[in-house]
Amino acid sequence: MATSAFDETTRDDSVADAAARELSATDGEDRAELLARALVVVVADDHSDSGGLGALVGELLAEADFHVDATVVVSGDEVEIRNALNTAVIGGVDVVISVGGVGVRARDVAPEATEPLLDRRLPGIEEAVRSSGLAAGATDAGLSRGLAGISGQTLVVNLADSRAAVRDGMATITMLAHHVIADISEF
Repeated sequence: MATSAFDETTRDDSVADAAARELSATDGEDRAELLARALVVVVADDHSDSGGLGALVGELLAEADFHVDATVVVSGDEVEIRNALNTAVIGGVDVVISVGGVGVRARDVAPEATEPLLDRRLPGIEEAVRSSGLAAGATDAGLSRGLAGISGQTLVVNLADSRAAVRDGMATITMLAHHVIADISEF
């Protein structure tokens, strides 16, 4: 039976030590290049992320091994939302998460801005985000018209704009995002 360098019975500590030194020698920028890239779009008519939802999404993405390029705040205008999402897709990010503008009010137009950009919808992710939000008591997540799908090589997801909806939605999304990104990156 063949043994590997990391087999417990024949393990060579110098191999493990060399790998650890190599990893620690990688500077921060090189590590960022290895991570999947993300962008966060906050939809808020006052052009501020006063609730800190963009920062929360950014933290949750970072915990899930994404490098967050930026958080952008746009008004609830369909054209502004579409432009922000399209800029992320053209910029080559792996995932773009929008927060807000997915309810039933007249100004909630994030789904209408998102739909024309999507090459393929991912209804399973849409429903999983709504279900997890409802199960956790986030009513706005359950009422969300948010979409999820693929645009080019980018996963695009709309979330409701409450802390509970973001926390539960991100738990669902981060669980699936790396798998989706790997699948759409294959040629």
